[in-house]
Amino acid sequence: MKIIQNMNERVRKLNIFDIKLVQGCAMFVVLIIVKLIPQIMTINIWWFVVLLVLCAIRPLYVFYFKK
Repeated sequence: MKIIQNMNERVRKLNIFDIKLVQGCAMFVVLIIVKLIPQIMTINIWWFVVLLVLCAIRPLYVFYFKK
C-alpha cells in the first residue's frame, strides 16, 4: 500500500494543466497504436460504446454521488 500512497502524493502535485497534458499523451499513444494496427478500427462501434460506459461508471459515481 505504500506504493499507492506514494503515487497519490505525487498526483496531488499536478495541476489541471498537467493532467490535461497527460490526457493528450494518452490520446496520442492510442493514435499511434491505431496507425500501427489498423484492424482495431474494424471493430463494431458498439464495443467502443460499451467500453466507454464501463470506464465512465466509477468517475461519474465519485464525481456526482459520493459524499
